[in-house]
Amino acid sequence: MKFKSILGAGLMVAAAFSTSAQAETRITYKSAKTSSSYFQMGVQIAEALKEGSNGEIIVTVEESQGSVQNVMEAVRRDNNYVFTTPPALVNLAQQGKAMFEKRANPKFADIRALFPIPSLTMHFVVRADSGINSFADMESKNILIGKGSFGAREGAKYLQLFGLEGKVELANVELSNAVAALKNKQIDGFVTSGSFPAPNVIEAAASADVKLLSLSDEQIAQTKRTKLMIPAHTYTGQDADVATTSLPVVAYTTTAMDDETAYLLTKTYWQQKEKMGANAAWWNGVSQDFLQNITGKIHPGAAKYYAEQGVTLSDAQK
Repeated sequence: MKFKSILGAGLMVAAAFSTSAQAETRITYKSAKTSSSYFQMGVQIAEALKEGSNGEIIVTVEESQGSVQNVMEAVRRDNNYVFTTPPALVNLAQQGKAMFEKRANPKFADIRALFPIPSLTMHFVVRADSGINSFADMESKNILIGKGSFGAREGAKYLQLFGLEGKVELANVELSNAVAALKNKQIDGFVTSGSFPAPNVIEAAASADVKLLSLSDEQIAQTKRTKLMIPAHTYTGQDADVATTSLPVVAYTTTAMDDETAYLLTKTYWQQKEKMGANAAWWNGVSQDFLQNITGKIHPGAAKYYAEQGVTLSDAQK
């Protein structure tokens, strides 16, 4: 009898461990380079999902070399693969265009959106005493746009679009030195992209008298980017809203993820977003209004949560 009791207890413990293991959902979250803010966001999401689900969701954050790699890996990853990328890249992959033209795959059609994360937001920061109040005023001024980054490419594109190509003196300074160069009046302004509030813009506004340039609706239309408003008082000395452009970024998975997991991920993310925002302000700029930036289909599990919240999805998202 004693032996049977011990055996019975052992089976109960084994069953308990088995139930615990089954209840735990493991997610792989493919993010960005470890040095980027988006990798930091991935870590914050992982911590928030674990806490918000009482340990039911365990997220492993993986470094990535970029959004294209993230999309490509959706073809071969398992059912709990989550990755971040702009919606535009998913559209290109599903249409087999641009960088995906020679790498087309029918599995791209299985990509589904879960939730938006902070957008890449363009910032045009100038010294208050520079005499720059509009893009036209940048002519003959010393502006730092950097090189190799999304912000640098966008900055160069905007100078061309707004008739300033060859008319602006481009500073030969690394973007990492932008704040010091601005403070020391070596440059009149700099261009940067990042989720607002951007750390380098916070630093610039705190150490010098600066202003952010707003784009007109016509200029935003020329860029073919998504309009975004940086609310007044986001940065020191910013007394009015600033209209600028952004590149939306979204967390995606595929149809291989079951509806229950997608629902739990999406629900926990939104429930934890306010708490994440208390520790990292860039989460405060994200709202359910960003769902309109998702041009493709949303995972049915995520769609169930949005329906519960009274959010109306477009026909293209269903």
